[in-house]
Amino acid sequence: MSSVAVLTQESFAEHRSGLVPQQIKVATLNSEEESDPPTYKDAFPPLPEKSACLENAQEPAGAWSNKIRPIKASVITQVFHVPLEERKYKDMNQFGEGEQAKICLEIMQRTGAHLELSLAKDQGLSIMVSGKLDAVMKARKDIVARLQTQASATVAIPKEHHRFVIGKNGEKLQDLELKTATKIQIPRPDDASNQIRITGTKEGIEKARHEVLLISAEQDKRAVERLEVEKAFHPFIAGPYNRLVGEIMQETGTRINIPPPSVNRTEIVFTGEKEQLAQAVARIKKIYEEKKKKTTTIAVEVKKSQHKYVIGPKGNSLQEILERTGVSVEIPPSDSISETVILRGEPEKLGQALTEVYAKVTAAYDTGHQRGPQVPQAPHREERGQQ
Repeated sequence: MSSVAVLTQESFAEHRSGLVPQQIKVATLNSEEESDPPTYKDAFPPLPEKSACLENAQEPAGAWSNKIRPIKASVITQVFHVPLEERKYKDMNQFGEGEQAKICLEIMQRTGAHLELSLAKDQGLSIMVSGKLDAVMKARKDIVARLQTQASATVAIPKEHHRFVIGKNGEKLQDLELKTATKIQIPRPDDASNQIRITGTKEGIEKARHEVLLISAEQDKRAVERLEVEKAFHPFIAGPYNRLVGEIMQETGTRINIPPPSVNRTEIVFTGEKEQLAQAVARIKKIYEEKKKKTTTIAVEVKKSQHKYVIGPKGNSLQEILERTGVSVEIPPSDSISETVILRGEPEKLGQALTEVYAKVTAAYDTGHQRGPQVPQAPHREERGQQ
């Protein structure tokens, strides 16, 4: 494992002061010294004794060796974004004060992480968290629980799989809660329910639900198959409001787990009886191959603050566009600085979908949510599928 060294401003000044005298000596040699030829002893000094060599070898050479020290504990910085509609404390007059500030201080004291708050252009809350990895992850979980509004959802898996979600001494469950910043409630052994309740943000719930289903799939005695499908084509396989994948699951009796948009994975997992599972995989492959051949993509620049209007409440606007035009709209993650929105679909449908995107942005202005719309720049074509 490679060590990391940091040179502070103070230590740099020390190093510089330690090196300057030697540089000055070279720079100020007078002409007499330059004209005197060196003696044989000066030009070829005798080698030191063996013991002296060993003693010198133990001493670090040069001023830099004495000053640079490896960092013992790595410090990381992550930025978390809380959208305006999910902020618990929305009073702009008390930003950085009152209950919100008190909570941040408590989180810093409890986790050892350092928090810095700022308001984004869309009035969302940006929180920069610095510290050791474990401290940052704990702080993130507290931020979600105490500064962000919570939602909840349930996921059903066989009762006998619950213990694998919990893990040895509850370690698997704790790790899953920490990574997804959620609270996961598993029924007690004497409770007949197979429903696991997940509480957190919408994105956190999606991630936790996906992980729980993957754990269950690994323990399922039925056949399991994994299919690599480019992330960009997942919306076409799921269909508007997940109706298409729902139909395939119902008709084949196969469970199909597609990673949610917030999870950066390409693998679709199938679980079911061997014959029916093969049918489901074949249908998904067919959809994927057809879309790869027929679809084209265009890109359009939309102000970051207006992305939420294109997405809509719970992603409904994206689903509406997909349902009406057959075009998927990809929005950059909230923690990305990119303002490029990608539209992917059949060429003759892209114009209609682009009009829908413009309409979402214009509607935000008409309803008075912001001063005025930043009209998206003209789209440019990025790629074309094989016709």
